[in-house]
Amino acid sequence: MPSHVIDMIMLQNNFGTAEMRHVWSDENRLQKHLDVEAALALAEAEVGLIPAEAAETIAAKAKVELMNIHEIAQEVQKVKHSLMPTLKALQKLCGAEHGEWVHYGATTQDIVDTGMMLQLKEAHRIIVRDLRAVASEMARLAREYRDTPIAGRSHGVQGLPTTFGFKIAVLLDEVIRHLDRLREAESRVFTGVLAGGVGTYASFGPLGPEVERLTMKRLGLQAPNICWHSSRDRSAEYAGLLGMISGTLGKMGNELYNLMRTELDEVEEPFTSGKIGSSTMPHKRNPAALEGLASLTKPIRYNAALVQESMIVEHERDAMSWRGEWIAIPESCIYLAAQLASAKNILAGLVVKPENMLRNLNMLGGLLLSERVMFVLAKPMGKQTAHEVVYELCMKSVEEGIPFRDVLMADERVREAVGKEELENLMDPSAYLGSAPQIVDRVLAAAEASGWLQEAEPQ
Repeated sequence: MPSHVIDMIMLQNNFGTAEMRHVWSDENRLQKHLDVEAALALAEAEVGLIPAEAAETIAAKAKVELMNIHEIAQEVQKVKHSLMPTLKALQKLCGAEHGEWVHYGATTQDIVDTGMMLQLKEAHRIIVRDLRAVASEMARLAREYRDTPIAGRSHGVQGLPTTFGFKIAVLLDEVIRHLDRLREAESRVFTGVLAGGVGTYASFGPLGPEVERLTMKRLGLQAPNICWHSSRDRSAEYAGLLGMISGTLGKMGNELYNLMRTELDEVEEPFTSGKIGSSTMPHKRNPAALEGLASLTKPIRYNAALVQESMIVEHERDAMSWRGEWIAIPESCIYLAAQLASAKNILAGLVVKPENMLRNLNMLGGLLLSERVMFVLAKPMGKQTAHEVVYELCMKSVEEGIPFRDVLMADERVREAVGKEELENLMDPSAYLGSAPQIVDRVLAAAEASGWLQEAEPQ
C-alpha cells in the first residue's frame, strides 16, 4: 500500500506524471540494470574476454518481462544485497553454462550507477522537451503583451511602470539559460562506469578500459577518464540544475499567484467548468494550480542539498552516500515533471487582464510617475534638488490625501518648470516604459536564435 504522495492514487498526479513515474519505476530500474549487464557481456565477447555464445544468451535473456520482480525483491530482503538476486535470476535464465559469465568482472556499483545514468538520461529527454514547451508559451505571452503596461513592483510596492511582456521575458531568458545548461551538462553527466571493486579494472585484466568504452558506446553513455564510484559530482550537478529550473518555475508560480490576488486581479490561472475552490465558500476561484506549482520547489531544492551531501564518500566507495541519490534524484525528476506540465498548462490558458493592470497603475493618482517628474524637474533644478522637491510633494500627497497632480500644480517651483498640459502628459504610465518593449524584442530574438523555440524532433 503506497505511503508516499508520488504513488498515492488520489495524489500522485499532483506530484508527478505517469511518464516520469515510469522512468523511475521498479520495472524500468531493473531493466536498466539488465541493459548494462547485456552491454557488458557483448563488449566482453567483442574483445574475447567471454564466449560470444554466452554473451548473446545473456543479452537475449536480460529482459524484465522474463523475471519475477516480486521474487527478486523478496530475495533482496533475505540476502541483504540489492543486486545479487537480479544476477542470480539472470544466471538462471541463461542456463548453467552461459549463466556463469553474467556480471563478469563488474561490481554492484558499476551496474547500479550506470543504470541510474540510463534512467537519468531518459528523464532528461522529458525534462528538456517539456521545458522547451514552457519556453514556447512564455515567448508567445511576451510577444503578445510586449506593450501592455503593468505596475512594476519592488519590495512588494509599486515602483514604476513596466510591461507584462517584459515580466514574462525575464522568465523566458532564464528558462533559455536553463536549457543551455542542460545541454552543456550532457557530456559530463551522462557517463557510465565499469571499473570493478575499487575502480582499478583489475578484474578485467588489461582489457578493462576497453571493455568499459565498448559497453558505454552500446549504452549511449560517455566513458569516464577514471572510475567515479567516489566522485558524485555528476549527480550533484544534475540535481543542482533540477533545483535551478524548479526555482524559476516556483518563482513564476508565486508571482502569478500574487498577481491573481483579489485586490490586484491582473491575471487568473485557467478555470474549467466544475473546478471547486472551497468546500465552504462557493464563490472561491483559488490559484490552486499556481500554489501547486510553487509548492514543489522546496522539496526539489532540499533534494539538491541531499545529493550534494552524497559527494562526501568514504575511501573508494560506500553505501552511506550512495543511497541518498536513490531517494533524491527520482523524487526531483518526478516533482519537476509535475511542475513543467503544470507550468505549460497555466501559461497556455492564462487569463491576462490589461484593464485591471491599467487600473492598478493609476491607483496612486500619479505617484507612480514621481521618478519621471523628478527627471523633468532635474533639468532646471538639478537632480538632487529635484529629488528633494518631489519627495516633499509625494509625502504631502500621501499624508494629506491630496492627489499628486494637485499637489504638483499647487507648488510654485513645479509650475515655473512644467506647464499643466505637460504635467498631465507626464502622468501617463504607458508613456514611461523605458526600453521595456525593445528589450522584449531582444529576448525573443535571442530565444529564437538559440534554437530552443523550434519544434523538437521526435525522440
